[in-house]
Amino acid sequence: MKPPAANASRSFIARNPSVLIFLLALAAFTIIVTIASEAYGVGFISTSFVKTLGKTLCLCLVALAMDLIWGYAGILSLGHMAFFALGGYMIGMWLMYARTEEIVVAALAQGGLPATPEEVTQGIATQIFGVVGSSDLPVIWSFAHSLPLQLILALAVPGLLALIFGWLAFRSRVTGVYLSILTQAMTLALALYLFQNDSGLRGNNGLSGLQNLPGLGDTSQDLVSVWFFWASALALGVGYLVLASVVSGKFGSVIRAIRDDEARVRFLGYPVEGYKLFLFTLTAIIAAIAGALYYPQAGIINPAELAPIASIYLAVWVAIGGRGRLYGAVIGAALVSLVSSWFTSGQVPSIPLGFATIHWVDWWLVLLGAAFVGVTLFAPKGIGGLFDRFQGIATPDRKGAALGPDDGSLQEREAQE
Repeated sequence: MKPPAANASRSFIARNPSVLIFLLALAAFTIIVTIASEAYGVGFISTSFVKTLGKTLCLCLVALAMDLIWGYAGILSLGHMAFFALGGYMIGMWLMYARTEEIVVAALAQGGLPATPEEVTQGIATQIFGVVGSSDLPVIWSFAHSLPLQLILALAVPGLLALIFGWLAFRSRVTGVYLSILTQAMTLALALYLFQNDSGLRGNNGLSGLQNLPGLGDTSQDLVSVWFFWASALALGVGYLVLASVVSGKFGSVIRAIRDDEARVRFLGYPVEGYKLFLFTLTAIIAAIAGALYYPQAGIINPAELAPIASIYLAVWVAIGGRGRLYGAVIGAALVSLVSSWFTSGQVPSIPLGFATIHWVDWWLVLLGAAFVGVTLFAPKGIGGLFDRFQGIATPDRKGAALGPDDGSLQEREAQE
């Protein structure tokens, strides 16, 4: 084993070669998809599938956030898809407002007289909220006319919610399954609120037409889909690099120690609650960024996206990919997302059994649940654990009592040293 001084003198990439491998693979994947797209290439990949791939990259980014908070810090949050959806709502408000403004201004211009700002605002409010029986613009839409302000809100609103919720939960030292239940309750409460028509976000109708970028009405969706795919790939690459740097240094050692033996870390004088609060808020903001890129590609967002089951799916992705490994979270999210799209698209042929017929659209969730149970029982390290086997990395023999309640990375390093 190399001495600590030698390890410290090496560059970040040299100490973490998997980061470079991931970034190169992501860059190669982005180039291949671009060349094969209908907008910039040979048209081998359809526009709809480019959007699917772009959305998948966004799901990989939120899976990274989930892996940091759960796989590395041991905090099983069942509410991070709420932050994901809030990021989508914030950017969706600007997209819907600006696009509706173009339509209203064009319609009023046909009257012969220039429209006043009040008439434009009233027309926008009527167009957007007429579906819920209102003609007034809610207060929460006060900044919807400004892209920079809505981008700030896309980060600030989920971040502030996570900060307040985390401060209340962690200062009370709520941990384990109780914290998971609280995060799920927060998500359910937020979803139920947004289902109301007077929530200011069109209730069950949600926000639609988000794929139409303001000012680019004549631009084909072929180009727009590739642009968003590039943005999603860039966000995933930067997010992976940032989180890899977080978990590879001293900060990463501390959060692993919190996961493995929180009481011991607190006894050593570390502000455990501060670390948890920082991670919870950081991962909420990352999830919001992923949501802000995802829903313009999806074209619509409604309160159903905040359903607690969505956050459970997120945990399943990370578990299947291998928690505690950033690349494992990406593999799990990409694999399950793409396979889910395939099974639910109706392209998989049904299987007639004589007495019944298996329609994969109906049985996909059963298959996903079975896969999760199988991974939990027979491959607890997930798909990422297979890479450990290829590299010859085995769980160390402790030759006695365990160093803590879990077999985490910090314990493994201590056992080896």
